[in-house]
Amino acid sequence: MASDSDIPAFVGTGWAFPPEFLMGNPSVLLAENRQEIEQSLHILLSTLPGERVMQPKYGCDLTPLLFEPITTTLRTVTEDRVKTAIYYYEPRIEPLKVSVSTEDAVEGKFLVEVSYRIRANNTRHNFVFPFYREEGTETR
Repeated sequence: MASDSDIPAFVGTGWAFPPEFLMGNPSVLLAENRQEIEQSLHILLSTLPGERVMQPKYGCDLTPLLFEPITTTLRTVTEDRVKTAIYYYEPRIEPLKVSVSTEDAVEGKFLVEVSYRIRANNTRHNFVFPFYREEGTETR
């Protein structure tokens, strides 16, 4: 099995998310290989279409599903939206399986689990995206 160090350079290196600047150094923290892909997936799944000015179709619109009852239909729609977004906007990977875990449904949270293959070196990995709405707090 190939390791992260075997991933070709075109998989990418980019700014870590969220951006972090290194103290006493005029550079920014970078993410690379699998970490960069997983940060990219997190950004993709948490971005609403229309939020990016230069790429208005980029994102995965899960927000209309937030207050729907957790049913098989909701799980299927969520899995389809996630897989479609990955196919369109993350060409470095192939989603093998997308599933929704509803173990924490009572708390208003479910986990989107993505099993994927990095196309560059054929390695398989898993990514878990927690999908929930945090309760707002009053600040004064």
